[in-house]
Amino acid sequence: MTRGFAPLLGLVLCVGVGALAWATEGFRVITSEGARQVSIARHPIPIPNVRLIDQDGHTFSFGDYHGRTIFVDFIYTRCPKLCGELGDDFRQALSRSDAKNGHVAFLSISFDRADDREALQLYADRYAARAPRWRVAMPYDARGLSMLLQTFGVTVIPDGMGGFVHDGTIYAVDESGRVARILDPGARIAAVPP
Repeated sequence: MTRGFAPLLGLVLCVGVGALAWATEGFRVITSEGARQVSIARHPIPIPNVRLIDQDGHTFSFGDYHGRTIFVDFIYTRCPKLCGELGDDFRQALSRSDAKNGHVAFLSISFDRADDREALQLYADRYAARAPRWRVAMPYDARGLSMLLQTFGVTVIPDGMGGFVHDGTIYAVDESGRVARILDPGARIAAVPP
């Protein structure tokens, strides 16, 4: 009886290890976020050409960045902590990058429909964001916001106190206008090509 059990146990073990390898992208990831990072790197996602308004009141779209790399984060201007860390990350990355390098741009997009141009300007001033290298913007309309949140895979949950729960992900958009990489928290942004 035990001799017949060993081959069955071996088969079950092999199937289990194979399933685990498949689910973890060959044992490279152990979280759903890790799987999302691998998926985006393998299959970049085109960004819809949504219209946005920046801190200076200028209207633009992702199509205006064609041929350039963009680092994108999603914020809201009243955010008490996380958005400030993202602002500091972008400010530091901008200071490390070549000031004349027009190939790389930074874009902070507010998902809070209560943010207006004045709020965007105050956030931009707080972190020394200056267009066109670093724009702090909001989608022109709710439909555009919805399209961007869906494309980038951003989840925003109202916290019941007037704020939001969200993650601090930074996305690298390639020269063709596709979400090409999701950066790990604390990554040296200017040194990471998409």
